[in-house]
Amino acid sequence: MKLYLVPTPIGNLEDITLRALRILKECDFILAEDTRESRKLLAHFSIDKPVYSYHQNNEHTIVKGLVEKIRTQESVALVTDAGTPAISDPGFLLVRECIREGIEVECLPGATAFVPALVVSGLPCEQFEYIGFLPHKKGRETRFKAIAASEVTTVMYESPHRLMKTLEQLQTFCGPERAISVSREISKKFEETVRGTTTEVLEHFRAHEPRGEFVVVVSGVE
Repeated sequence: MKLYLVPTPIGNLEDITLRALRILKECDFILAEDTRESRKLLAHFSIDKPVYSYHQNNEHTIVKGLVEKIRTQESVALVTDAGTPAISDPGFLLVRECIREGIEVECLPGATAFVPALVVSGLPCEQFEYIGFLPHKKGRETRFKAIAASEVTTVMYESPHRLMKTLEQLQTFCGPERAISVSREISKKFEETVRGTTTEVLEHFRAHEPRGEFVVVVSGVE
């Protein structure tokens, strides 16, 4: 019995690994954040396996039952809509419960959005803090104050309809001259990275409507 965490492409289907394809073909069944999206990916690679739903709205209620089901299988694969499971996606609860129950867990290396965004930012990356998505309300100001005071690079995800608010708050808390980098649609056709000060990047997106999924990289305070 074994649980595999299988990264899936964040845009370009060529980013899936040969090993990921083999695991998906050989496992007994697949757990997916969105079964409709995952079935499209599986169909593209001619993989026909039972697919069951596992997402943030049901993971607390079904995790115990899933662990028992995994016990009876040789191997099970967990995938999310895109990227590596448990990185700002469902997966942590299942991994923790499997470990507690003595079930082997293995994560394949593969696609994730924040690593390429960090590397192409041109900002120091020997040390960094990944914070996922910012809180929408409670704790948001506290988080920005921590980013402003941090001496290491900070990496976060952001949605298109919240990007402007986030950039404005970065300018307020970090100052107009803090260096940042914003990448969107990584590995996709319209991939783009905008680098500059908080003021420069904010002005860019005031002139160009934010579209796609974003990774924001903020330099540490000097």
